[in-house]
Amino acid sequence: MSWRAVGLFLPALLSAASAGQLQFQEKVSYGGWANCIRLSNGRIELIITTDVGPRVIRCGFVGGQNLFHEFKSDLGKTGGSEWRPYGGHRLWHAPEQMPRTYSPDNDPVQYSWDGKTLIVTQRVEPSTGIVKQIEITLSPDKEHAKLVHRLMNKNLWDIEAAPWCLTFMAQGGRAIFPQEPYIPHSEYLLPARPLVLWHYTNMRDPRWIWGTKYIQLKQDPTVPPDDRGKQKVGMLNKQGWAAYVLRGEVFLKRYAYDANAVYPDYGCNTEVFTNADMLELETLGPLGKIPAGGSVEHVEHWFLFKADVGTEESDIDAKLLPLVQQTDSLVK
Repeated sequence: MSWRAVGLFLPALLSAASAGQLQFQEKVSYGGWANCIRLSNGRIELIITTDVGPRVIRCGFVGGQNLFHEFKSDLGKTGGSEWRPYGGHRLWHAPEQMPRTYSPDNDPVQYSWDGKTLIVTQRVEPSTGIVKQIEITLSPDKEHAKLVHRLMNKNLWDIEAAPWCLTFMAQGGRAIFPQEPYIPHSEYLLPARPLVLWHYTNMRDPRWIWGTKYIQLKQDPTVPPDDRGKQKVGMLNKQGWAAYVLRGEVFLKRYAYDANAVYPDYGCNTEVFTNADMLELETLGPLGKIPAGGSVEHVEHWFLFKADVGTEESDIDAKLLPLVQQTDSLVK
């Protein structure tokens, strides 16, 4: 759908927005890109690039901070063969390999809008034959967005890959991941929570908080900019949520866990990476064959809250866990 076509029914959408329903703004300039799309319900807003992508470059409360990190040196750039991080939220395919995974998203994307859902579609990646697509539906009255991520195989042969959703979170916050519920040794003998380490992972790094109920990782912009400042861990997260807290606000991801699936990276459906610039909150779908002409999907639900959540596990229990629980009915 073109901007002109959207403009034909924009007044009706804005009228509906005044009644407390979903708003769609035809076009906004953001970060040096002239053709971004802003979705808002008056509570929260998402800004999606169309000059590059597919990518959600901003997520936050209306008038508030961007919970996503932006790489200032990349903003507004387009074209070229160099992969740029840009910032925000993106879709990749796992397992990570160079150069396959790092196919640039520097070109314009196609998009469509039906008054409720925005679909943003990348051109076929020349090096992989894969098309990436993100479908975004914003709740009209809640701080909630549903994102359906698709990998479409345009090759004449089957491929093996998993959808991999990576979100650059802004500096200075803290990621929180649930651990499996405690069960005494006398009641259960089998393992419960795979934890995967990378070669550069340092479990003694002070940014980690290894708790009984939660694993936490702080983003620290003062760490060395080289490999000494990098940390990464993966896990099989059966609880299906991960959170990032930043200056009195919470970004919560909800996603499915399939007990029958095989996940990449020794069985990870959740990963986290940080360095001096940002922290990546990552989720992965099952690893498997994508037939020629076929596709796979991975769904994330995003929620935003205003809450001060301390590092003590009792504080997480009291302030964050109830917020997670109140989203249960929205992710079924």
